[in-house]
Amino acid sequence: MQDFFDFEPTHAEALRRLDAVHPGEYARTRNALDGAVTGLSPYFTHGVIGMRSAVARVMQKHRLGYEDKLMFEFAWREFFHHVWTRCGEQVLSDMRPGAVWPGVYASDVPADLRAGRTGVPVIDTAVRQLYATGYLHNHARMWLASYAVHLRKVHWRAGADWMIGHLLDGDVPSNHLSWQWVAGTFSSKPYLFNADNVAKYAPRGGDKGWRGQGTVIDQDYEALERIARKEGDVGPEPGLHEGVSEPALWAAPHADWVTEATQPLRASAVPRQREIELITPWAMGEREGGAGAGAGGPWRLGVIHTPSHALLPWSEARWRWVLRRMGQVTDAVFVGDLTSSVPWKTGAPTWPGPGRVTAVRAPMPGYDAALGALATLQNPPRLLPNPEAMCRSFSVFYESVKRQSRSLQTQLNGELF
Repeated sequence: MQDFFDFEPTHAEALRRLDAVHPGEYARTRNALDGAVTGLSPYFTHGVIGMRSAVARVMQKHRLGYEDKLMFEFAWREFFHHVWTRCGEQVLSDMRPGAVWPGVYASDVPADLRAGRTGVPVIDTAVRQLYATGYLHNHARMWLASYAVHLRKVHWRAGADWMIGHLLDGDVPSNHLSWQWVAGTFSSKPYLFNADNVAKYAPRGGDKGWRGQGTVIDQDYEALERIARKEGDVGPEPGLHEGVSEPALWAAPHADWVTEATQPLRASAVPRQREIELITPWAMGEREGGAGAGAGGPWRLGVIHTPSHALLPWSEARWRWVLRRMGQVTDAVFVGDLTSSVPWKTGAPTWPGPGRVTAVRAPMPGYDAALGALATLQNPPRLLPNPEAMCRSFSVFYESVKRQSRSLQTQLNGELF
């Protein structure tokens, strides 16, 4: 059986995982760390497969409707991206005023937490898994965020920036708004957890790493609420705890990683008469005629706008994953500042007019402004409608979606959003 954490960056692997999805089993077990979750998030994040086509494929084998738990999870992603389309980079700041704690939250993640040596086994195990695999179950993400914000008094933005750098599936709307939901700046109350909650969802077989007994989280919710609202940083557990080294985060991929996986751009390669499609790390779907340079359709140029990644750098593992996929679906790749250092501004063939160059809007600060000077921007395809009015909660968003179509099937049969 293939390792769940072996996220091969291919369309074929996305389809393999998709074909293994069983909505009923997902609904019964999704909350457990070893439950039947899909493992599709890296593929959705990077546009390897679209959510609309994914749902249509699942419905070829299974009944699926708005009330299914699998659809709820898909809809949460759509909700976060709805907020991004309405608020943009505002999601990098508090969406609602009023911090839970009256003190000043730390602007850096403490060294013991970054090294997975807090002495709280569930937290240290989560950090190790994040670094080793680039993936965490949703419960583990929430536990890690809650511990960081409410017990260690780390500002949610510092924690979100740290986590997204190591996740294979991290995108700003889903990651940063999830941290805000935990922090209470995008929800009605802070999210708290305790050792009993961990034990309830820990993997079967008694993995000692996923536990919290005898630590600061081994308290009732009233005590944890008091810490969250009234007390300072609880610090690591007493004693010495073995840690791990945090992988470095890179504002740009190393040149060797680029040449190993892609065809770097030569100015003379830019076609004069052919339509051009700019491919960002969030739009790496299959091209017309299949994957591989030279396939049909527009000439595809992969673009990595490095100023954006200076703000939110990635691990080597994330960069290599993205570059491997980008190399499969583009004719060439450009890495650099799209606003100043592009080769076609220094003696290369004239860049075509915007009508012949397209790009899909990217959920990353700075990308759309840079892309918009070179291409006509298109909205990414959606599974669900995107309400005109900003929905400030998931429930409001989902009710609005359901009012606009009688069923999920009619939604799939309707226009693309």
